[in-house]
Amino acid sequence: MAAKKPSKKAEEKVVVKKATIQQFDLIVKPIITEKSMALMQDQNKVTIEVAKDANKETIKDAFEAVFGVAVVDVKIINTLPKKTRRGGRYQGTTPAVKKAIVTVKEGQAIDLFKE
Repeated sequence: MAAKKPSKKAEEKVVVKKATIQQFDLIVKPIITEKSMALMQDQNKVTIEVAKDANKETIKDAFEAVFGVAVVDVKIINTLPKKTRRGGRYQGTTPAVKKAIVTVKEGQAIDLFKE
C-alpha cells in the first residue's frame, strides 16, 4: 500500500520563531492615529515606531518573531525633527522618529490593545 501524501494545508504550517531581546528592543511602540487605524482595518497594515538603526529585513524578522504573523511588505519613513515654539517664548524641537508600516498577510491580524 502506498503512503498518503500530506495535504497542502498541513505543509503550510506557520513556523513561529523565538524572539530575542534585540528584536523586542527594535519595536519601540505602535503609532495610534486615525490614519493608522484606518490602514489597520482596511488594508491590514500596522504602523509602529522602530529603532533608528533598523532596516526592512530586521523589522520583518522581528515582527514575525514577536507577533507570530507572516509579513508581506515593510515600508520605512524617517521623520525629521521640526522647530517648535511653546507659548510663543520657548523654542524646542519635535523628536526625530523612524516609522515602519508593516503589511500583514491576509487572514492574519495583530491585537495591539490586549488587556
